[in-house]
Amino acid sequence: MRLTTFSDYTLRVLMYLGVRRGELVTIAEIARAYGISENHLMKVVHFLGRQGYVETVRGKGGGLRLVLDPEKIGVGEVVRGTEESLALVECFDAEQNQCNIEPACLLKGVFKKAAHAFFAELDRYTLADLLRPAPKLVRILRPAK
Repeated sequence: MRLTTFSDYTLRVLMYLGVRRGELVTIAEIARAYGISENHLMKVVHFLGRQGYVETVRGKGGGLRLVLDPEKIGVGEVVRGTEESLALVECFDAEQNQCNIEPACLLKGVFKKAAHAFFAELDRYTLADLLRPAPKLVRILRPAK
């Protein structure tokens, strides 16, 4: 399984905001910290705002900040929300499935169990868990000026 860049960037933005808890930060700051496109991050931030994870403040001196406690943000929940399709293989998608061996194939069940295990593992973690190496993250994401 490979997650989309959108999922990756969403988790990174949440981590950045978790390290900068309570502060207003800009998309430009986050983009610089990770060396990624501001355009991609704008879509991510819009999504995070719609989902209620972040608050955005417009205008001069504006930015965004985390509004939920990191302990209440489940990694599995975030990934499920960011991935358009969780279909690992063609036969998971009833509308697109054209696999002619599906009636006799056991792979679908194997992949279904693997996907369940993957999300069960992600569900064990919250944003707070990802922030545990905070001193190291702070040094990386809040460099000395």
